[in-house]
Amino acid sequence: MQEDLLEQANAIGKNTLLENFEISFIEVGKDYLIAQMPVTEKNCQINGILHGGASAALAETVGSMASVLLANPDKQLVLGTDITMNHIRPAALGKTVFAKATLIHKGSTLQHWDIKITDEDNKLISYGKHTTIIVKKR
Repeated sequence: MQEDLLEQANAIGKNTLLENFEISFIEVGKDYLIAQMPVTEKNCQINGILHGGASAALAETVGSMASVLLANPDKQLVLGTDITMNHIRPAALGKTVFAKATLIHKGSTLQHWDIKITDEDNKLISYGKHTTIIVKKR
């Protein structure tokens, strides 16, 4: 079941920002989802460290996809409504970062996610909160 969810999540990202930043989903659980992203020239600042906007994009991606996995894709659409990030330390070009979205609250429409981005040594790079809403498709 978990492998099916990971396969589904990774397939949804084709031809999107996820593919451009090489974001992939690597682990899923009952109340969390983990994604990884290499730090490359595509997502770095001019000084060779991970861009804060790329960290926010990774965080919103993992939180939103976690909500997608809670929704009924035939009838529902997931939208991000809020993201707040705090950046703690840089991640250098050539490294890989990992984002874990952990469910804080699962309402019938609103979900709140705690997001932590760490490096290969499990050092905290960024953290934040992400809110999503699940609405009916038109």
